[in-house]
Amino acid sequence: MKLRFLGATGTVTGSKYLLEAEGHRILVDCGLYQGVKQLRLRNRARLPIEPGDVDAVLLTHAHIDHSGHLPAFVRDGFEGPIVCTPPTLELCRILLPDAGRLQEEDAHFANKRGTSRHHPALPLYTEEDAAKAIEQLSALAFDRWADVGPFRYRLRPAGHILGAASVEVEHRGRRILFSGDLGTDDDLLMHPPVAPERPDWVVIESTYGDRLHEAVDPLAVLAEVLTRTIERGGVLLIPSFAVGRTQAMLYCLHEIFRQGMAPAVPVHVDSPMATDVTQLFRRSSEYHRLSAEACESVCAIAHYTRSPDESKRLVERAAPGVVISASGMASGGRVLHHLKARGPVARNTILFPGFQAPGTRGDALVHGAKRVKIHGAQIPIEAEVLQFDVLSAHADQAGLVAWLGRAEAAPREVFVTHGEPVPADTLRREIQDQLGYAVRVPEYLETVELD
Repeated sequence: MKLRFLGATGTVTGSKYLLEAEGHRILVDCGLYQGVKQLRLRNRARLPIEPGDVDAVLLTHAHIDHSGHLPAFVRDGFEGPIVCTPPTLELCRILLPDAGRLQEEDAHFANKRGTSRHHPALPLYTEEDAAKAIEQLSALAFDRWADVGPFRYRLRPAGHILGAASVEVEHRGRRILFSGDLGTDDDLLMHPPVAPERPDWVVIESTYGDRLHEAVDPLAVLAEVLTRTIERGGVLLIPSFAVGRTQAMLYCLHEIFRQGMAPAVPVHVDSPMATDVTQLFRRSSEYHRLSAEACESVCAIAHYTRSPDESKRLVERAAPGVVISASGMASGGRVLHHLKARGPVARNTILFPGFQAPGTRGDALVHGAKRVKIHGAQIPIEAEVLQFDVLSAHADQAGLVAWLGRAEAAPREVFVTHGEPVPADTLRREIQDQLGYAVRVPEYLETVELD
């Protein structure tokens, strides 16, 4: 069996891992690169495999850096099943068409403004391409074994977001476990990740491989920020991922208002995608910690903005309140209009509640940028800008090492991926020092013989 690292090496995006044995191939994840331009250019580069030669894609979860290349992969010839958990399938039905629309809108905008060196600028893929990819999605319940060619595989709960899984693949009695993105043991909404059993090899993420999450109460932190913003008459703008983070923010705000920790102000979710995901969250109580009744109460605290006209009116609204809008790294979407309107006003607060990939607007803002480029214009930033990771959907260094250390037997080797170079290498050292496992950080396009 051969393992080839086609993405998520030296970076937290572009997740793709190829397994080959006896003339058959499985691709674990098929994600888009995000962040700096040098990485994004890989999205348009030809993959070192023919999509038509791959038997199946096994998807850990629906985030675009794990699923977002699927429409192009299918368009370019992949005809097999895309296997994932039932919630991941439903999330992909929401996320992938939206990604296609954004690709088309970006190309249209570039052609209209003449900002691309390509004439004409073309989308990486279209909404129609995404719809065709969705037709190949196939749901598999957690911990149920299935077969493709000489491989057996199953999906195991990983926490992180709704439906997220670790993928375990077996070939001739040998097993390799792909962690996917691992959640925390004490996540407010998601169940903790299931520990490894006896894998021979593990591919583990390292997003927070060099950091420990702050041991603070997220409700107290958010309540203090919200109170301070309201007292100066401002709006708390939260750029948020539609999946997972938005629902966690709603839970926190619900509890803050219920406990009287801050004044109850209007809460607006300005993201059709986040609205759809929240509705799915309501229907999926078996996959998270909240009861159906509690989930209804949490989701009911917000007004959900769908139409562009509603969104425009909300951008113009100056009264104190909370606006949650996508995207989470301010790389696109409706949040950009709010940033343009609210960023130059000192009484407002922009709160990033999670990791910001290098090269994104979010990363620039949390590192102190006093102006950012939005829709071709330089926008001054006078609002208070904050970031905290107390709501992170990723396990920190201690959580990653603990998850790996709960394996019933030491794996033969561990491969550290899905992290920037420093976090990845830091986690490598921690695994080696604390657990004594053979561990290394693979290179981009490296092939490893697993025997």
